[in-house]
Amino acid sequence: MSEEIKETKKAILNASVAPEEFDWEAFENDGAETGESKKEAMAQYEQTLNKVTENEVVEGVVTSINKREVVVNIGAKSEGVISAPEFRYNPDLKVGDKVEVLVESAEDRKGQLIISHKKARQLKSWDMVNAAYESGEIVKGYVKTRTKGGMIVDVFGIEAFLPGSQIDIKPIRDYDVFVDTTMDFKIVKINQEFKNVVVSHKALLEAEQEQKRSELISKLEKGQVLEGVVKNITNYGVFVDLGGVDGLIHITDLSWGRISHPEEVVALDQKINVVVLDFNEQQKRIALGLKQLSAHPWEALKEDLKVGDTVKGKVVAVADYGAFIEVEPGVEGLVHVSEMSWSPRLHSAQEFLKVGDEVEAQILTLDREARKMSLGIKQLTTNPWESIREKYPVGSQHKATVRNITNFGVFAELEDGVEGLIHISDLSWNKIKHPAEMVQSGDVIDVVILDFDENSHKLSLGHKQLTPNPWDELEAKYPVGTVVDATVSVIGDKNATLTLADGTEVTAFNRELVKEDGKQALVGETLPVKVVDLRRATRTIRVSHVRTYQEAKAAKETAEAETAKKAIKKVQSNVEKTTLGDISALAALKDKMEKGE
Repeated sequence: MSEEIKETKKAILNASVAPEEFDWEAFENDGAETGESKKEAMAQYEQTLNKVTENEVVEGVVTSINKREVVVNIGAKSEGVISAPEFRYNPDLKVGDKVEVLVESAEDRKGQLIISHKKARQLKSWDMVNAAYESGEIVKGYVKTRTKGGMIVDVFGIEAFLPGSQIDIKPIRDYDVFVDTTMDFKIVKINQEFKNVVVSHKALLEAEQEQKRSELISKLEKGQVLEGVVKNITNYGVFVDLGGVDGLIHITDLSWGRISHPEEVVALDQKINVVVLDFNEQQKRIALGLKQLSAHPWEALKEDLKVGDTVKGKVVAVADYGAFIEVEPGVEGLVHVSEMSWSPRLHSAQEFLKVGDEVEAQILTLDREARKMSLGIKQLTTNPWESIREKYPVGSQHKATVRNITNFGVFAELEDGVEGLIHISDLSWNKIKHPAEMVQSGDVIDVVILDFDENSHKLSLGHKQLTPNPWDELEAKYPVGTVVDATVSVIGDKNATLTLADGTEVTAFNRELVKEDGKQALVGETLPVKVVDLRRATRTIRVSHVRTYQEAKAAKETAEAETAKKAIKKVQSNVEKTTLGDISALAALKDKMEKGE
């Protein structure tokens, strides 16, 4: 058989028309046909072929598929071979499927037909994308690669963006598992100017989930027990997949006991049974419970447990007003801050307990119906205030630890639960502005018991009373009228401070420091002063320099006046005596004359 006939047969075999429509007998004579019959056969063969136009999009039939290439017959003399990756978007492609291809060349140098499926798609892709967007049609896309914030997807030959948030309903842990996969998408946004396309797979899942949710909610009943899978865990609760529909177990409905995080009870992908607590058909919300599937711990609490019993437990929560103690799993009691210690200094529970502490406590109240229990810790120790007067009588001396310092005084602790106040006026015989000038927190100081108030658990303490009152000595040493030397230390707007030789500080009005020459005394000058006032209540000694020279001058003037007065009186006395004598003599003479003597 000639090569020409063989090629013709091959062409016939590759033709898109049925072989039975061709006259095969002429070709079975091993080339014995006449030239005329050969021409007729070739003409007949040519009629079986489609006319191929370059750069035209035509429809072909897939005749063969392997990992590297796809063979497509478009009815031409030869079949076209297309690289398999051009069909990655359609993993379901099979022999016999019809596909569109672009004829790039009727034949190359080897007589091979050159076609492209990708270019055929690209010519129609933008119209197809817009049509799918307008109609809401679900499209298939091939996930090519991962990019910042999401994935790149091939849709109709166009690269579309798939945001990470639009891949799935549940959080994605590994984005790479989606690369080289084909998925269904919905086109959600198109930028016509920049030819940008955004797709979503999540939108399809949400629509499907919404339908399932509506169907499930329509069949729900409160108290119904369902099986689900833990889908997501947050700080406030657990989301459970009930078969395409999510329900929430709030953290308070996970366990009868107190937990800090849902992970203490459940794990991701764990299968659990839950009970339906509530649901909202309009808002499509389902509230679930896990702890409700077991009996409440209070129902299993020992029947013989009563007020006054001692229980052990762990601190599970602490607030300013108290601490919650778990005495049994799911059974808690409150220890109020006032029941923690006999000390009046305890104002916050955090000062006494912390979460995780193991403690013993006494049951103070127990209400099984209300499921409430109050506990006390201080009741397990002796109340020190019951024998306070015997242990700390008034006037007795003790050592105390400074626990707190305020503007008005110092709180000092004699022992655990026994604390007293040293008022600022009882800290020192000298005047101080703030207790911190004398003591610091944690200092151990000597105190004396001044007074009690057992009902209020209050104790008055003194510190200065343990030392002699320096003012007794000062009153004896510097009584009013004493004149001493003093050095001016500080001069203020109206008053000045002076220091005596022994270090005692005294005060004076500025006007009392004017010297005899009329000049004002200056800082550093030493001059005589006279004590004019000594006040024990305010612990102040007031002096005056003016008094020293003014009173001396006044005394001199007074002495001179007294001397003059005495002299005048003496002269007057002599005059009075002479005049009276004369009068007496005249009187005697007159008397004699009257008697005739």
